[in-house]
Amino acid sequence: MTSSYLVLTAPGGTDIKHEKTRFIRDGFTVLGFLFPWIWLAVHRLWLYAVAAFLLQSIGGALMDQSGLWLVGFAVTFGTSLLVGLEGQNLRVRNLASKGWQDDALISADRLDVAEEIYFSEIQTDLGDGTPLPSPKWDGGSRTERGTATSLGLFGFDGGR
Repeated sequence: MTSSYLVLTAPGGTDIKHEKTRFIRDGFTVLGFLFPWIWLAVHRLWLYAVAAFLLQSIGGALMDQSGLWLVGFAVTFGTSLLVGLEGQNLRVRNLASKGWQDDALISADRLDVAEEIYFSEIQTDLGDGTPLPSPKWDGGSRTERGTATSLGLFGFDGGR
């Protein structure tokens, strides 16, 4: 199953070795669904982590009350589902607010394939000013910045 990976570069441009370049998969995150406020805190989304913790605490308290179990379950499950579906989007928006730039959108089966596609198209310098041509990749697809659309649960590669 093909996933879309959004490539983000650090504020101020990329470093020579591209060590700060981040690949974020667009899609459902299982760990975000199972442990929503912990997952958000690990990714330094503090305000969202506190909100998820409070919502799940309220949901747990409602589940203990007679007659309100279904409401408490809905609040708890809804919080988990929301983080599972939109957690990666929150990460991207948080980084974009800190100056990170989206550089590419890559469709690939795995993260290592997405990295290979992205880095195969980057020109390297031999040191004397002459660029070393990069190998061409034909095992996936790359969408240039600004040509992809995000339709919520639909993938970036145009499929439905």
